[in-house]
This record gives sequence, C-alpha cells and structure tokens, in this order.
Amino acid sequence: MRLRLPEERPTEPPTGYKIAHPVLSQDGTRAGFTGVSLGGALPYGVLADASCVYGLRHRAPHRRCDCGFHCVHDRTVAEALLCTAEHRTAVLLEVSVLGRYIRFERGFRYARQRVRTATVGPCACGTAASVLVDAGWGRPGRRALAASCAGCARGRTGVSPAGFARLAGDGLRVVAGSGLSLPAAGPGPAEGLGVPELAAEAALLQARLDWFQAQLARLGEHGPGTGGRE
Repeated sequence: MRLRLPEERPTEPPTGYKIAHPVLSQDGTRAGFTGVSLGGALPYGVLADASCVYGLRHRAPHRRCDCGFHCVHDRTVAEALLCTAEHRTAVLLEVSVLGRYIRFERGFRYARQRVRTATVGPCACGTAASVLVDAGWGRPGRRALAASCAGCARGRTGVSPAGFARLAGDGLRVVAGSGLSLPAAGPGPAEGLGVPELAAEAALLQARLDWFQAQLARLGEHGPGTGGRE
C-alpha cells in the first residue's frame, strides 16, 4: 500500500519567506526577481507560476522532482541566508503560497506565488539604501540590482525602491531594512506619488548631481586647454 501525504485545505494562502535578487529588464520597463539557487536562470514577476527547471513536462511541484518555488516558514531562517557572501546583495521576500504545494519541516515547495513584500538591506557602506543600482551582472535580458545609498550610486544606472515597485506592479511593497515602507501606488502618472516615493526619487537625482559636480570640479582644477592631463 502506498502512503499518501495528508491533504491541507487552508482558508487563506500560507505565508513563506525566501531571498532573491531584484532584476530590471534591459529596456528598463519591467522589474522582477531571480532566485539564488537552481531556479536562478528563470527570472519571475510578482505573480508567477513555477515550471520544471529541468524542462520536464510534469506539473510543478512534482513529488519525484525538486521543481517548483521554494520558501521557508520562518523569516529569521531566510534572513540568515543574507549573511553569506554570495547573498549579501539579495533581498528578503515575503510571499503568499498559492496553488498546489508540498509542506516540509522547514518550508514549502509549491506551484504558484505572489510576492507581497521585498525588504531591501543597507548599502555596502552600511548606510541606508535609497536606490537600487546595476550590480554588474545579470541574466539574458535582465540586469541584477543591488541596494546603494545616494553617495555610492554616483551616476550608475538604477531605480528608486518606489520606482522598482511600480515597474513590478501587482501591489508589491518595497520596504527598507529599517522598516520604512515605500509602497507602490500602482501604474499611473508621476504626480500620483506620495512623499516617500518623491523623497527616494530626489535622493537618486541628488546622487547624480553630486557625481556631475565632482566631475566639473576635477576638470576645473586642470584649467582650460590642458586636456585633463596631469
């Protein structure tokens, strides 16, 4: 006789936690995430369905495969993964587990998810992050992003946390590590932004202005006609 796992029928979708890298499309019009393990080659949006990473035609999650989305029950377990060197630039995701799932001791493997909240850590210098900038790597058609403060951004391609939430859509909230919420107002005109979103956009503009002022000051030290040589 084959043993069957007990079936669960929750009244509300279970909540789980995971880490991922934020990514921005090449044309800068779409935002999403890419995983840190086996499924990292398949970026996903806020609301997404899992597929078998091995290309098999069964539905995920399959009992005899390790396909499907993965998350843990405990937030602190997911946060601990951010301590490793290769995951320092990742963000913490709070997700709703949707569709079919398999429950394990520490988490779920499941068919569908909705990312509700993305928590962004501090800049590498330790300052609170105000922008997500090009991390220097990515996937085909996607640029990975990393948290940065205004000073360290210095003109690099990037997007504010509020801007990332708007591009991702589907009600995603982006939260700073200190607990400051930067919610998305949904797709709409810039005049619909609130104070937190405008403050984040202003920080990004200030970072670019600081970079231009530094370049002008450097050129001024050389004087006209020197060609910038020392």
